[in-house]
Amino acid sequence: MDVDLRLVRYFTVVAEYGNFGRAATQLHLAQPSLSRQIQRLEAQLGVRLFDRSPQGSSLTDAGQAFFPRARILLQEAEQAVRTARAAVQPRTVTVGCAEGLVITACVQELRRRHPDGQVRTRHLDWRDTRALAEGRVDALVVYRPLPFLTDGLRVTRLHQESRVLVTSASHHLANENAVSLRALSDEELVACVSTPVVWSTPKPVNGRPAPPPPAIDDSYEDKLELIATGHCVAIFPASDRRAAVREDIALVPVIDIDPCELVLLTRAGDLNPLLGSLEDVARTLLGTASRQENSTLPIS
Repeated sequence: MDVDLRLVRYFTVVAEYGNFGRAATQLHLAQPSLSRQIQRLEAQLGVRLFDRSPQGSSLTDAGQAFFPRARILLQEAEQAVRTARAAVQPRTVTVGCAEGLVITACVQELRRRHPDGQVRTRHLDWRDTRALAEGRVDALVVYRPLPFLTDGLRVTRLHQESRVLVTSASHHLANENAVSLRALSDEELVACVSTPVVWSTPKPVNGRPAPPPPAIDDSYEDKLELIATGHCVAIFPASDRRAAVREDIALVPVIDIDPCELVLLTRAGDLNPLLGSLEDVARTLLGTASRQENSTLPIS
């Protein structure tokens, strides 16, 4: 039987979320399209995989039996792709990085060390949680906390990084050399569960009502507008300088907040020889006194 692995992956995401709407958001698909894809898979298999209701979706007996096998099938397919790619000459590696990070120096040094290799980069949206598992990138430089579990991944800690207050240039703290969290006691700060960014709840300014808080689908520029107009503030990693190009926004070091951590992620057991060299380069150019971990790490 020819089974479309793309449909199998869609099935596993719906099974994990128990809800077609949330799964469609995770997969960046329209919900009706996702429903049709699952129906295609059910037609291929000749069984019904989900019981659907207004409250959500639950696995049928057939779905429960298929789910663990489907996950193994996807893992084996990913391993087959990685093994095939590792056997190809010249060696290639695709390095992904999260929003706000610059890895140009690492990429240039890796290319200098391996002139016959092919080093590519891919800038990822923080919501793209499957790029490493699916083989679209071979390594990922990213901040903790992570929006996904690290099962089957090799985690190399690079360094801890301080954070900065991002505020409008007219804010009363904008010209300070450094600020304490105590100075932000009038702000309602909300930490993002899957990024190191902290946002404040928007508040009224000069008699204008407070706008809605930043939404998950708002662009980075949309969120900066809330800061520039004085409706809210944020706390970013210090090396994220994207807001520094705006004259109406100020960056001020925060002295008493826990630092965020920069890590390099690769797939455990990946045989690509360029990855060892990448790790050495990343330690040298991005890291200080880093330590490797090869087990599952909790999302902090």
